Amino acid sequence: MSALLTPARAASPSPAPSESETAPAMPTLQDAHESATNAASWVEQNWSTWLAIGLRVLLIIAIAVVLRVMIRRAITKLIERMNRTAQAVDGTAIGGLLVNVERRRQRSQAIGSVLRSVASFLILGTAALMILSTFQINLAPLLASAGVAGVAIGFGARNLVTDFLSGVFMILEDQYGVGDTIDAGVASGEVIEVGLRVTKLRGDNGEIWYVRNGEVKRVGNLSQGWATAGVDVTVRPSEDLDRVKAVLGRVGEEMSKEEPWNETLWGPIEILGLDSVLLDSMVVRVTAKTMPGKALTVERELRWRIKRAFDAEGIPLVGGLPLQPPVEADPDPTATMSAPSAFASTTSPQSTAAAPIAPPSVTK
Repeated sequence: MSALLTPARAASPSPAPSESETAPAMPTLQDAHESATNAASWVEQNWSTWLAIGLRVLLIIAIAVVLRVMIRRAITKLIERMNRTAQAVDGTAIGGLLVNVERRRQRSQAIGSVLRSVASFLILGTAALMILSTFQINLAPLLASAGVAGVAIGFGARNLVTDFLSGVFMILEDQYGVGDTIDAGVASGEVIEVGLRVTKLRGDNGEIWYVRNGEVKRVGNLSQGWATAGVDVTVRPSEDLDRVKAVLGRVGEEMSKEEPWNETLWGPIEILGLDSVLLDSMVVRVTAKTMPGKALTVERELRWRIKRAFDAEGIPLVGGLPLQPPVEADPDPTATMSAPSAFASTTSPQSTAAAPIAPPSVTK
């Protein structure tokens, strides 16, 4: 009997699952406890690493900021010391050999700006790379990309880079400054502004030239050191040279003792002697060492004084060829004559035909 009932029980369908059995199981308090325990253990295992990374990043930032402030302050003090040195020598004899206060101030500001920018770029860039390496970021692709980008930018803006580097070295080497009169090859004039890329010059006629620093191949500075004023005095070859020399020496001595020429002249006015001797004239050369940029002014004043002194001594100056009176050309004797005519010849057929008929001869 039990054997007969067994297959029937096996063939009977199983009951359908209830709604509560098909729904997802709700997290229990034990599951939440296990998750919190796992998170706490993970944090406990990694908090020391996070703390070390954070402290390292803060230390890098603090060192970079402190180092940047210290270097910028040191650069500022250096620039202020340069300005004080320029103010101390301004107005003295050695101040003429050096640059003036405005030029030193602008030069020092330009140098300070370049140094501060370079220092900030190096310090902050190094700090950024150290922070990225702290987070275990591979810097090789970044550095390679930066190198390729730098090469591409360098090729594209090579003229700009050349102008910038040339401007930096011009300022550092003090080749010229504001107020100097220079000959830059492509243009000449007085420097009114020196930049890292462009130098501005004012020409003799008032025009302003913008010269790129990279295009300047050579520079002639007419305002550094000292200048030479030279005057050529031309007299007749029959003049007494000792007398001429005495007059020129007296003029130079008087000019050297008067203001403001005693500060403009940096040496005595020298009479070099005869520069040339010709049949109708001879040239005496007079020179003087002057303050930079004052040679033309000294030459004009020296010519003025020499002319007045020579007029007072009765020594005439000779210059160029004497003026010749205009020579009138001899009149052309044939200008009033008419062209030759056939009637001028008494034997020509025209004259014969036009001659009056002679009266018949009377025979006796």
